[in-house]
Amino acid sequence: MGTRRLTLTGSVLGAAIVALDGTVLTVAQPSLRRDLHASLAAVQWTSTAYLVTVAALLVFAGRLGDRYGHRRVFTVGMLGFGAASAGIGLAPGIGWVIGLRVLQGAAGALLQPATLGLLRAAYPADLLGRAIALRTSAIGLSAAAGPVVGGALTAQWGWRSVFLLTVVPAAVAGVAALLVRLPEPAAEGRAGGLDVPGAALLGGALACLVFTLVGLPGHGATAGGLFGLAATAALGAAFVRHERRARHPLLPPAVLKAPAVAPALGVLLAASAALFGTLFLATYFLQDVLALDPLASALRSLPLAVAMVVAAPASAALTRRHGPRRTVVAGMCSITLGALAVAALRPGTPALVVGTAFLLLGAGFGAVMATATAALVRAVPVGEAGVAGGLQQTAMNIGPALGVAVAATVTADHPLVDGLPPALAALAATAAAGALLATRLPAARTA
Repeated sequence: MGTRRLTLTGSVLGAAIVALDGTVLTVAQPSLRRDLHASLAAVQWTSTAYLVTVAALLVFAGRLGDRYGHRRVFTVGMLGFGAASAGIGLAPGIGWVIGLRVLQGAAGALLQPATLGLLRAAYPADLLGRAIALRTSAIGLSAAAGPVVGGALTAQWGWRSVFLLTVVPAAVAGVAALLVRLPEPAAEGRAGGLDVPGAALLGGALACLVFTLVGLPGHGATAGGLFGLAATAALGAAFVRHERRARHPLLPPAVLKAPAVAPALGVLLAASAALFGTLFLATYFLQDVLALDPLASALRSLPLAVAMVVAAPASAALTRRHGPRRTVVAGMCSITLGALAVAALRPGTPALVVGTAFLLLGAGFGAVMATATAALVRAVPVGEAGVAGGLQQTAMNIGPALGVAVAATVTADHPLVDGLPPALAALAATAAAGALLATRLPAARTA
C-alpha cells in the first residue's frame, strides 16, 4: 500500500509539473521577450521547440521505460526537467532559452509515458482507473492554476520565477521515485531491441506534423506547410514499411492488436482537438468581442477547470457501473454540446450561459481523458505500458495542435463573430466522430 501511494504521488506530481509548465509559460512570454530583447519569432520558438521535441520522442521514451524500468526513466526525466528549468531561469539570452527548452522537452518526453507506466506496474486492473483519474484531476487543476500562478509570479518577480517554480517539486518527485521499489522488467520480458531507425522515422514524422500544425494559425496554408505535410506522409509511410520488416518493432504487435488501443487513441485525439480548438476561439471571443481583460476571461472559463477536476474521479465510479464505452460516449457528447454552445455565443450572451458552455466542455473532457486513458493502458500487457503511455501522450500533444489549426484555418479572413459558427461546427463534428469511435471501446463494467 505504501509503494502504491508513493508511486501515485510521484506520477501525479510529475504530470502536474508538466501541465503547469505548459500554461504558465504563455503568461510569462511577453515579459521574457522584453527582458531578453528577443523577436516575436524567437519567443514563439520557446514553445515550438519544446512541443516538437516532445512529440518526436514520446513513443521511444515509453519503449525505454518498458525495457529499462519506468522508475529509472521517470527519475532521469524528472531530474532532467528540473535541471533544464533551473537553467532557463538563469539563461542569459533567448538562444539559451530555446536550447534548454529542447532539453526540457526531451526530459518531459521521458517522464510523461513513465507516469502511466508506473501506475500500470503498481496497481491491479480494478484499481488502475481510480489512480489515472486522480492523475487527470491533477493535470486539470495544474492547467487551470497555471495562468493565475504565472501571472502572479511574473508580476512580482519576473519571468524567470516561472521556470524556477518547478525546480524543487521536480527534485522531490525524482527523489521520491528513487524510493519506490517496483518489479523491474525481467530479462526475458524485455524488448529484444530498441528499434532506433523506427524511432527516428516516427519521431521525424511526428515532429514535422506538429511543426506544421503549430505554424498554421500564424501563417496559414503556405507552401512550407504543404511541404511539412508531405514530409510527414513520406516519413510515416517509411515508418510503416520499416515496422513490417523490423525484428523488434517500436510498436509491438501486442499493442497494435489490442482491440481498445486504436479507438482509445482516436477518442483522445478527437477530444483534445475539439476542446483546445474551442478554447482557442472562445478566448478570442471573450477578449476581442466582449472586451474582457485576461483575468476576467480566465474567471469566465473557470467552470471548465472545476468540472474537469470533479469529472475525472467521478468517471472512475461511472466506469465501474456502466463500463468504459458508455462513460466515454457520454463525455464526448458533452464536449460536442459544449462546442455548439460556444458557437451560439453572442456579445449579449449572459455569463451564466458562457459558464455552462465551459462546464460541458470540462466535464466531458475530464471523463473522456481519464476513462479512455485507463482503457488504453489496461488493454496492453504490463511490459508494453510505456509504449501505450507514449502513444497516449502523443495523441494528447497532436490533438490540441490539430484543433487550433482547424479553428484558425476556418476563421481566417473572416470577422470572428462570422467565423465562429462554422469553425465550432467543425470542432463539434470532430467530437461527435470521437463519440462514434468510443462505441468500439469495451462495454463491460470493471470491478
